[in-house]
Amino acid sequence: MAIGLVGKKLGMTQRFFENGESLPVTVLKIEKAKVVDVINKEKKGYSAVLVGYGYIKNSKLTKQMKGFFAKKSQEPKKILKEFRLENTEELKPGTEINLDVLKDKKYVDVRAKTIGKGFAGSMKRHNFGGMRATHGVSISHRAHGSTGQCQDPGKVFKGKKMAGHMGAKYRTTLGLEVVEADLENSLLYLKGAVPGSKNSYVEIQEAIKNKNKLSIKERVEKYKASLAEMQSTKKDKKKKDKKTETPATQKSEGEGAEKK
Repeated sequence: MAIGLVGKKLGMTQRFFENGESLPVTVLKIEKAKVVDVINKEKKGYSAVLVGYGYIKNSKLTKQMKGFFAKKSQEPKKILKEFRLENTEELKPGTEINLDVLKDKKYVDVRAKTIGKGFAGSMKRHNFGGMRATHGVSISHRAHGSTGQCQDPGKVFKGKKMAGHMGAKYRTTLGLEVVEADLENSLLYLKGAVPGSKNSYVEIQEAIKNKNKLSIKERVEKYKASLAEMQSTKKDKKKKDKKTETPATQKSEGEGAEKK
């Protein structure tokens, strides 16, 4: 596992590129991160790094967390995440972690809490088709139908698709393409949608699955290379045309002088 980042979802926009493509992108503001503690394999049986993200007032901390941060002699952080690493020698408490971690990465995995929809019916929650609008169906057009059985087993099985609370669950989106990483403003542009509402926190890590697909940067570079090839071939053709035209024009000029 590699060290991940935590960002705040600012919203969605559109990016245009030189090859004519336009991509929908989600903008994430990356929070400043610091290593709070380094966990050794000798003490806990595994090696990991505890990273803190975001600013929080000291008055909003519990007594236990105040003592924890005071013991580590670190400023309080809003979010704490633990990442298991094999080599923790380079990292020490207090070292900063920036967007440079994902600078050269093509794809990332994103985890966030989805938008809460409240109490939803079966048609909205589970995409049920519903019952007929007419012909004897009364007051049960959007109902989910029968739920239980007869006297045996006499209960509704767990996991039955029914109306209930929808959304507000952690979901992971795999393999989102990194369109751009703005290191100066600590902004990350990801292709497509990211779970969660605006100003919600998003966990970002290096993609687990490998993709053989060309990224937008590679496609733009390919387009530029093809343009350069086309321009060079045009120049070569012009040179060849000039070379072929010069002796013919000389002959025609000589013939004209002889006629005079």
